[in-house]
Amino acid sequence: MARQKYRKASEIGEFVYCHRAWWLHHVQGHDPTNRAALDAGRVHHAQHSTTVHRAAWVRRAAIGVGLIAMLMIVLALTIG
Repeated sequence: MARQKYRKASEIGEFVYCHRAWWLHHVQGHDPTNRAALDAGRVHHAQHSTTVHRAAWVRRAAIGVGLIAMLMIVLALTIG
């Protein structure tokens, strides 16, 4: 029984975008000629990922601060 090769999501995306480009790259072994654009895209995605992670951290911190503020208001109303 032949072992099946797993495909990356990016490879599936490449196939969906252009079957011919996928075939040229993965079957024929030709590399893309627009290396500069691909590298720029990788840099952009890395920067975007950092921004998204920071935004998620800020959101969690804001929720935490909001919960603490609500707790302080409840305590102030019940004690004072």
